[in-house]
Amino acid sequence: MTDIPAPLLIACPHCHRKNRVPTDRLTAGGKCGSCKNPLFVAAPMVLQAASFDAHVSADLPLLVDFWAPWCGPCRQFAPVFAQAAAAFEPQLRLAKVDTEAEPVLAQRFAIRSIPTLIFFRHGREQARLSGALPPLQFRQWVAQQLAVPG
Repeated sequence: MTDIPAPLLIACPHCHRKNRVPTDRLTAGGKCGSCKNPLFVAAPMVLQAASFDAHVSADLPLLVDFWAPWCGPCRQFAPVFAQAAAAFEPQLRLAKVDTEAEPVLAQRFAIRSIPTLIFFRHGREQARLSGALPPLQFRQWVAQQLAVPG
């Protein structure tokens, strides 16, 4: 008897509806069954309070950058974060939350300094890091979080 891996529930970065994607087809990309847009865009998505829970509760790990437009380190770190989205998809979804525009999310996750990165797996916070990292250290930190069993 062959073990068939269960499909993953993946939230669309455009309409935020959940899609079932077979694990062996993750690298093939795929389109949302609802809005027909690509499920993976190789860039961080912007999350608001209304769409946050759909993504944090999905089966893919989620790394969120809590930032603000006036924050110099946040702006410097943005290209590093964007490059990581292209490097780590489809095994990880990356998202950004503007703490100025989404104070409810900033309060919900007790964001005290920015940038703050929170790694979520199965709806729970797995790791948190405050401050911007150089590209190599950031990728190492992400890879370390992915290696931790969920």
